[in-house]
Amino acid sequence: MPHAYPYLTGLIEHAACRADIVLAVVYPCEPLALRASLDVAARGLAQVVLVGPHSRITQIALESDADLSRVEIVDTVDDPIAAAHAAAALVAEGRAHMLMKGSLHTDQLMGVLVSREAGLRTNRRISHAFMFDMPDVDRPLMLTDCVVNIEPDLLVKRDIVQNAIDLAHAIGIGRPRVGILSATEAINPAIRGTVDAAALCKMAERGQITGGELDGPLGFDNAISAESARIKHIASTVAGSPDILLVPNLETGNTLYKSLIYLGHAQCAGLVLGTRVPVVLTSRTDSEFSRLASVALGVVFARKPHAVAA
Repeated sequence: MPHAYPYLTGLIEHAACRADIVLAVVYPCEPLALRASLDVAARGLAQVVLVGPHSRITQIALESDADLSRVEIVDTVDDPIAAAHAAAALVAEGRAHMLMKGSLHTDQLMGVLVSREAGLRTNRRISHAFMFDMPDVDRPLMLTDCVVNIEPDLLVKRDIVQNAIDLAHAIGIGRPRVGILSATEAINPAIRGTVDAAALCKMAERGQITGGELDGPLGFDNAISAESARIKHIASTVAGSPDILLVPNLETGNTLYKSLIYLGHAQCAGLVLGTRVPVVLTSRTDSEFSRLASVALGVVFARKPHAVAA
């Protein structure tokens, strides 16, 4: 599998060149979560700290014949939210540079991420971005936000775009092209996404969004196909070659993300952004390769100074 996905494979290899980032795994209290954590340590992607009840983690390791010698355990009471707060404290103390979800529910972890007392929030809205590696596409493609924000308004979309642009910079895309998706490329007041897209482009012109080139609204066809854009007479330097696609809402993004995985045979890496440190949200349906790629993406991002900006 890795040989068919050169961008994510290269990302994993790059991240493993030196294990200088500490990854805190929150409540890895079931075999799959523990195995994923130990895979990260075995690959040398990061220094792994397991945050959760010591006795339960060691019991799972014993039952799974797993080797804990390469990881550290920070003991907590057997409560996932307590473990999340303990992991946040490691970040505050400078002892962890990124987080990964273990076996707690996503809403439990997100509840801690957005809480003021955890100290993980920044002046940006929290969002999520995927990076896709697709067999028939000659470049990686980012998609945001498919996980966190349900119906983002204009100002939330501004932060979602800026978070994704910062991530693109971290992986070496100097001036990412951002295609803002909607149902049509024409501005229609009845379709809020088209109006938001136009406003976002103007915000980029005025310096309210920096570091990227925006265009929209764009239908999915003319966003990804230069030929489609030509047929529809869309003059754009983004259409046909986007680095980032901004979706109008979570339903659209989630459907598109799963379509790329299950029909387009893509592999992906994903991160929560807009927090003091990058956060990997694992899913039981993620492939082992996808989990490793997500950690690698977080490692590369965590090495950049802006990754921990207030």
